[in-house]
Amino acid sequence: MPSTELPPEDWALSPYTGWTRAHWEAVADRLLAAVRRYAGPEHALIDLPGGRPSLSGRRSDSLEGYARTFLLAAFRVAGSGGADPTGLMRSYARGLAAGTRTPTTERDLADGDQVSWPCIDERPQALVEAASIAVALRLTRPWLWDTLGEQTREQVRAWLAPGVRPSPVDNNWWLFPAMVGAFLVDAGLDHDGSAQHAVDRGLTRIEQWYLGDGWYTDGRPRAFDHYNGWAFHLYPLLHAHLSADGDLLKRYGPRLAAHLDGYAGTFGADGAPMHQGRSLIYRFAAAAPLWAGALTGHSPLAPGTTRRLASGALRYFVDRGAVDANGLLPLGWFGEYEPMVQTYSGPASPYWASKGFLGLLLPADHPVWTAVEEPGPAESADRVLALPQPGWLIQSTAADGLVRLHNHGSDDQPADQVLPDNPLYSRLAHSTATGPVFDGPPDNHFGLVIDGEVSERGRIRPLGAGDGWAASAHRPRIGGRELPGVTVTSLVLARGADEVHAHLVGGAEPGTAVRHGGWAVAGRTAETATDGLLASVAVTDPQGARLASALTNIEGFTAADARWLSRGTALGAIGAVPVLVGTTHAGTTMFVSAARLDRSGSGGFPGPRVHVQGARIRVSWPGGGEHEAELRVGGVTVATVRPGD
Repeated sequence: MPSTELPPEDWALSPYTGWTRAHWEAVADRLLAAVRRYAGPEHALIDLPGGRPSLSGRRSDSLEGYARTFLLAAFRVAGSGGADPTGLMRSYARGLAAGTRTPTTERDLADGDQVSWPCIDERPQALVEAASIAVALRLTRPWLWDTLGEQTREQVRAWLAPGVRPSPVDNNWWLFPAMVGAFLVDAGLDHDGSAQHAVDRGLTRIEQWYLGDGWYTDGRPRAFDHYNGWAFHLYPLLHAHLSADGDLLKRYGPRLAAHLDGYAGTFGADGAPMHQGRSLIYRFAAAAPLWAGALTGHSPLAPGTTRRLASGALRYFVDRGAVDANGLLPLGWFGEYEPMVQTYSGPASPYWASKGFLGLLLPADHPVWTAVEEPGPAESADRVLALPQPGWLIQSTAADGLVRLHNHGSDDQPADQVLPDNPLYSRLAHSTATGPVFDGPPDNHFGLVIDGEVSERGRIRPLGAGDGWAASAHRPRIGGRELPGVTVTSLVLARGADEVHAHLVGGAEPGTAVRHGGWAVAGRTAETATDGLLASVAVTDPQGARLASALTNIEGFTAADARWLSRGTALGAIGAVPVLVGTTHAGTTMFVSAARLDRSGSGGFPGPRVHVQGARIRVSWPGGGEHEAELRVGGVTVATVRPGD
């Protein structure tokens, strides 16, 4: 989106991003204007161009185009007190009436029917879109719903009615019937009590996944990602706010505040959200929980910090081409990047990013819009924060604004089986400046190598996260099977930009090869280097900033290399990853390395002083502070011997 299409920057009010409420309104207006040209007859279906449809088919994808942009339009109009100079509500009202007139079970867009919406009970994805429509209708009730005739209201009620049935998917989807039910109750259409039951059932169902400290797991035992913010916290709290339900606000408000206390630290100084988990094509939807905290008064953040983080996220994507030449959001992170896209996503799926515009519901004179921007946590000081519930260690450096997430607790594995590793969940680390490798040597991964195949982590068993450390254990898998009797116990210690990784391998045949990949970095140019047992990669991104990754042996590894990536990552087309290799011995074998990811351009060492004796490790950090740890098969003990400065 060219800067000429946006308002002038205001560096006095927004010294970190330059952006104001006017910029949010302008981006929303341009996104909505761009999709209008793809609307079909009566604005019922919005059929966006794209390389492939989702698994649900083109008609469902076109309903997504309507529903998700309707949510954006709702935030825009409701946030302006009903001001609607471009007639958004008229268009979406026409589409609502046409789409629900004769719902269909047809999967594709037939020549004779370019308006009918898929039936919710026949096409499960329609339930997801019904939730967005229901929320949008609640937000815009005076300007849309209340203007409809009785016949149209009845056909909308009839289309939504199956949406209050039990969710077909046992995860955050339970909140979709709840949102549909909440609208029907609000509109006086809960004739048999089923709508209120859907609300109560959904809110009750998600309780089993709340683990405390503001963290939910998404249905599976250990599935932590952005759905915490843009689903589990957003929907219940927005419902409580719209219903003015004090009891629900007391339940969900403190949970969101606790979540934001750690979540705010996962945004980089450049505005980037953490690149971890599924549905990353929703991009700046990552700002939704920030706004929800401000909207409901349940946030630990100052108003200026909230806007700084949210505006930073929006500008991060807009400045990097996430809005294409046609004004659309493509399937990717910046531009298109097919490897990171899930099969349930289609051309209109990225418009769940509309949730990021929740802040427009806050009036223009709210402190979140009028306060001077304040720095985010990643800009204030170097920090290493343990999040024990997801098993994460958040490491950020103020000098370059990078945030790293060390993962020793999230694997997205179902309870009843072990699936192949998903790079968006299974990696040892993720960051705001890197993306995982989908096709090539695995980054941030330690594995055994048998017949050329690298083992996977499978199910991760967290061993804890504390002051500057996190640890886990897993039974490595190859070809869908565990390696009999083999266990890998992993520990990360972090301070400043430095990381020390230790892996204790037990039960492997002597002479088994191991491989540890470091941070994969990608950009428009890249260079690699090896020096003995040190491998490094440096790249330059399209903005001209340098990013460097280095990995060096401390104990156990015998060779280093830097390997090129055939398809880059979501953040750049050209990249490489540093790699260390070694072999196991009889009994247990300890492998220890030091790693760095920074914008210094060198990615080099010296870093910490590390002493290894057997399975014991002692780390003395630059600038002061020491850690001691002892690994054992399936366990670890860590102590902070001397705190840092």
